[in-house]
Amino acid sequence: MIIKAPATSANLGPGFDTLGLAIDLQNRVKITKANFISISVKGEGANRAKVKTNNQFVTIFYNFYIKLMGRRDPFRFEFFNNIPFSRGLGSSSAVIVSAIASAYHMADINLSKNSILNKALFYEPHPDNIAPATHGGFVSSLIFKDKVITQKKQLPKYLKAVVVIPNKTMSTNQSRGKLPKSISLQKAVFNISHSTVLASAFFNEDWKTLKYASKDILHEDIRMNNLKDLFKVREIALQNGALMSTLSGSGSTFFNLVYEDDSIHLKEILLKKFPKFRTEVYNFNNIGYNIID
Repeated sequence: MIIKAPATSANLGPGFDTLGLAIDLQNRVKITKANFISISVKGEGANRAKVKTNNQFVTIFYNFYIKLMGRRDPFRFEFFNNIPFSRGLGSSSAVIVSAIASAYHMADINLSKNSILNKALFYEPHPDNIAPATHGGFVSSLIFKDKVITQKKQLPKYLKAVVVIPNKTMSTNQSRGKLPKSISLQKAVFNISHSTVLASAFFNEDWKTLKYASKDILHEDIRMNNLKDLFKVREIALQNGALMSTLSGSGSTFFNLVYEDDSIHLKEILLKKFPKFRTEVYNFNNIGYNIID
């Protein structure tokens, strides 16, 4: 089997731990029956020994497969990684979701995407990345009694993602540790109102409202202080066609949503201003993970 899982951009400004969308930058894993377990890695992580010796996908895969089958059958795992590590593009969520889905598929058990998503909560307690990695599109999520409740919106083809990927990683745990433990009622209302309008704007395709609704006062600026160039990225993007410009997850990637006609122009400007950063234009992914026999 082959499974593909998309990159994701989470939070989207004020939607802390609840909002996310899927980008058509995908990791691919090929799994075949073998005489012994083996792993090969191409692309991101190919030069990192830990990716082979302590592979998260393989560990999660066998956690489920052994419980389902009662035995540890040997497989060959071939990884074709396109999602950068520790850049706020949901690389871990893509691994978690695709590993669980693969285990059930190789055990010949048909499980719904919602069920896969709920099982992924054990490894990732926040649904903002795992939900779009599972379902694709723009997804608003909450957790109720250990279950993820989602609302999904397909993203139209005339929208593109322009992502700026710095050459510096950011640790999610470290950046989360810098966030305040409590906030004022005024700040809470600010983020609730903005995330609510942001989600409504996506579902109503009211793209002009995104620039205002995507503002955040809870986490973005605190995290961006680790790489101050990101403040300039946001400013330039919003001045040159970005409908919204937000830190992707905990960073360091910056996500920009644009009309297709403005995407190349914005990419060229950002490349010129930030030549040391990688800037790419991607389609959105409306499918989530996808299994090919």
